Amino acid sequence: MSSPSRSIAPFLLLLFTGTLCSSMIVPFMGYFLVEELGQPRWIISLYTALIVPLTIVTNKIFAKRLDQGSSAFPLVGIAISGCLFASVSLSLSPTFQVTMTCGVLGYGIASSAISTMFSTGIQLADTLTIDRSRLNAYMRATTSTAWMTGPALTFITADQLGAEFVFQLCGGFALLWTLLWYSIFPRGSLRSPSKAAASVEASSTPALWLAAAYIFCLSTAHSITFTALPLFWVQEIGLPGYAPGTAFSVKTAVEIVAIFSTPFLIRQFGLRLSLIGTTVFACVTIVVMSQITNIYQMWAAAAMEGIYYGLYASLGLSFIQSFTPNAPARATALYWNTVMVSGLAAGPVVGLIAQHFSFQAAIQTAASLAVIALALIMIGSLRSQHETAPDQG
Repeated sequence: MSSPSRSIAPFLLLLFTGTLCSSMIVPFMGYFLVEELGQPRWIISLYTALIVPLTIVTNKIFAKRLDQGSSAFPLVGIAISGCLFASVSLSLSPTFQVTMTCGVLGYGIASSAISTMFSTGIQLADTLTIDRSRLNAYMRATTSTAWMTGPALTFITADQLGAEFVFQLCGGFALLWTLLWYSIFPRGSLRSPSKAAASVEASSTPALWLAAAYIFCLSTAHSITFTALPLFWVQEIGLPGYAPGTAFSVKTAVEIVAIFSTPFLIRQFGLRLSLIGTTVFACVTIVVMSQITNIYQMWAAAAMEGIYYGLYASLGLSFIQSFTPNAPARATALYWNTVMVSGLAAGPVVGLIAQHFSFQAAIQTAASLAVIALALIMIGSLRSQHETAPDQG
């Protein structure tokens, strides 16, 4: 690892710890509400409908402060406090009432940390003269690694020790997160006064919102497949129950490798062309995933999914940031908020289509959304002579 890369290693450790806390809780709360607390399944939608808007609003407020030159140190501290508050509350009283109040408030605010951390990472890249797309790749690989670890750790803990121990464990990691934040995170603003002033006047452009629409369509396509594939493979194809778990492992491992290739692709082909190629591959991959008939085809399709999503996750973030180079926090918050909304939309879409047709039909719908995403980025390319995002690298 080069000297600049070594200099960001502590920051990546902090990002990993914070993401680990999030990845332990996000996939567990639906299980906790239904299986542990005996609530009806629709309560998951209510919980999500409460927590996602809170995170989106927090992201927008924090991003505005960052782009105006405020320090990110207290903002990450607020997010950590939310995680500690929710974890301690549910450790002491793992009840429905506490989940829907303290859990929603604490974990909703805590979820803002990833957007703030990514925004700070971009500022850190500028300070250390590290290419933004390169640091984006490091950060995306770090978050993917945390997501490989957190859910497995959560469900093993819940199975062996009980659900309340999950919140205790998350609280323990939140304490570690606190120590790392206090000792590692930069105290002052990393932005120069001139750039902070310029960012205040940054305005929305049609190109930026077209890019956000592209991110929404491809992220929604991925969220729909992520939700529908396990049930499609097990219930409609008849694969064994362990199959989706192995597919997820294959997908995530390949995804991390793909993420690290994105700086090379940007240097060789440019940001926009790389993203167009990735979107074409995404369209093909989703169609392939809807047509598998055995476990070997499933593993191959999972590897294809890892390639396209790893590339898209890193390239997409760099792409939307490139429209507002003087307001990276605003663009980063827009990216993460769009991804969150797409994830929120996926569940009802899959349920509705599967109820009337099949899970395979839901995946085919996702392929259609990927095609729409391709059309959007192609339209953006045709408009680039008027209003464009400069390639990075």
